Amino acid sequence: MDKRTRARELAIQGLYQLDIQGSHLLPQLADFFMENDPDPLVHKLASEWTKGTWENLALCDELVAASTIKWQMSRLSAVDKSILRLAVYQLKFCPDIPPKVVINEAIELAKKFSTDKSSAFVNGVLDAVLKKMKIEND
Repeated sequence: MDKRTRARELAIQGLYQLDIQGSHLLPQLADFFMENDPDPLVHKLASEWTKGTWENLALCDELVAASTIKWQMSRLSAVDKSILRLAVYQLKFCPDIPPKVVINEAIELAKKFSTDKSSAFVNGVLDAVLKKMKIEND
């Protein structure tokens, strides 16, 4: 498995834990990442992406909420929220990652960790987020 893909998996698991258990868990995530993958690059990326997403949570949630039709953040599963939050963070703050890669990776994470319908939902939301971001930047 690609190291960046593995880092995304760990990041969404970290974000899920933060969402369920709270911000006090953030310092302990480094141990979680190390226990689940021996590669230092994977730890570094997972940690950066998790912390960056968590620090920009309000903005990420705002973009997701503005791009979901008839869905409130409170109705989304914690797994789908974690996937969407990470992807929105990467779309907004990681210019080195092409948007197509971010969206494709998020779809694959949804297929692996969520329900049968989640991958299509994630795709639709992220397409809408990307369109909104392009309009804002024009």
